Amino acid sequence: MNALTLDDPLFATYAVAATIMILKVASMSWLTVVRMMEVKGGYRSPEDIKQTALNPVPSPQQLEPNERVERIRRIHMNDLENIPFFLVAGFLFILTAPSLTLARLLLYGYVATRLLHFAAYFTGRTHDTRAMLWTPGSLIILFMAGRTLFAALGLA
Repeated sequence: MNALTLDDPLFATYAVAATIMILKVASMSWLTVVRMMEVKGGYRSPEDIKQTALNPVPSPQQLEPNERVERIRRIHMNDLENIPFFLVAGFLFILTAPSLTLARLLLYGYVATRLLHFAAYFTGRTHDTRAMLWTPGSLIILFMAGRTLFAALGLA
């Protein structure tokens, strides 16, 4: 493996996959705000129902849970429970110098499963559907972590 620069196709593959996942997680906060503004509710803090330019007619009901907002929050929480492990496992995995084909399959495969999982969650698909999309990504993380551990122990 070459130095960790974007000239190295292996590192560039990781950089693309990691950047997409970072942008996905970061965008969820913005999507939450957009949803709260659309429904004028789903706020969490008492100060959110003070009269402001963005909330000219506040109401205590704005602090009640709103399913459209809460769905985005659940998706965001799911990302926060999963994607950091991918970022670390993926980085350590590329240090094992896997083939570029394997790295692309795993790293881009993970990105694809997370984006499909998002689409399923966002559109209210069943838990079974979401689990079917979550499972391959989880297995990818476990494989990358396992391969890294074996390589670090000198067993690979």
